[in-house]
Amino acid sequence: MNKFENLRTLNHHIPFYHVNDPAFASYGNIIDNYNFEELNPYMENTEIPEEGNVYVPSVTEMEGTAVKEQIQSHFYGELPIQIGYCNGVNSTLNGLEYHKGSEINYALTDTVLLLGKLQSIKNNQYDSSEIEAFFIPKGTAVELYGTTLHFAPCKISDKGFKVVVILPAGTNQPLNKEMDKRTKEDSLLFMKNKWLLAHPDREVLINRGAYPGIKGENIQIYY
Repeated sequence: MNKFENLRTLNHHIPFYHVNDPAFASYGNIIDNYNFEELNPYMENTEIPEEGNVYVPSVTEMEGTAVKEQIQSHFYGELPIQIGYCNGVNSTLNGLEYHKGSEINYALTDTVLLLGKLQSIKNNQYDSSEIEAFFIPKGTAVELYGTTLHFAPCKISDKGFKVVVILPAGTNQPLNKEMDKRTKEDSLLFMKNKWLLAHPDREVLINRGAYPGIKGENIQIYY
C-alpha cells in the first residue's frame, strides 16, 4: 500500500483525495510551470517547531528570487506579492480562513490540506462535516482560489511539515485599526486580507479575537 492509500485508509472519517483527483478542481489547481525549487535552499535551513506552527508572511531572501518576479508578473498580473512559509506539527483543523485573492502553497514535505468552500458559510457559521482532505506530495505547488477555505497544513509524519506560502503583499499583517463593522463578514476579519473562523476548541485563536464560527468536529488527520 502506498503512502496516499495508507492515509486514506486511516482517515475514513473524512473525504480524502489525492491532489490529482478531479475533486480538487473546485478548490484550486496544480501549478507546474514555475521553478519553485529555487526556494528550496532557504527552506532547507528553516526549522520545524517541536510544538504548534510557525508562520512567517514575508522573507526577503525568497522574495529576491527569479521565481518571485515571474509569479508576480505573470500569475498575479504584476500585483505585489509576498513569499513566506509555514512550518509545523499541526494535525487538526482548528480554523478556516480565506483571502481576497489566490494563495499558492509549495510543499517541501508531503502534507495534507483541509479545504472547504466559502459558499458553505451561512450566517458566519461553517459545519466541519463539509471539509475535504487533499494529499499534497512533496515538490507540488498548488493554487488555492479566493473562495477556498483553508488553514495550516497537517503533518503526515512525526517530523512535521514545511510549506512555502505566497500571497498578495500585506496579507496576514496586523490590521491598522479596529473596523467599524457594517456587515456580517466584518466580524470575521482577523488580519489584513484574512477572514477567519475558529473552532471553539482552539481557545488560543478565540482569545486573540477570532470569530468562533466552526461547528462540528475539530477534524484530525491520522498517519
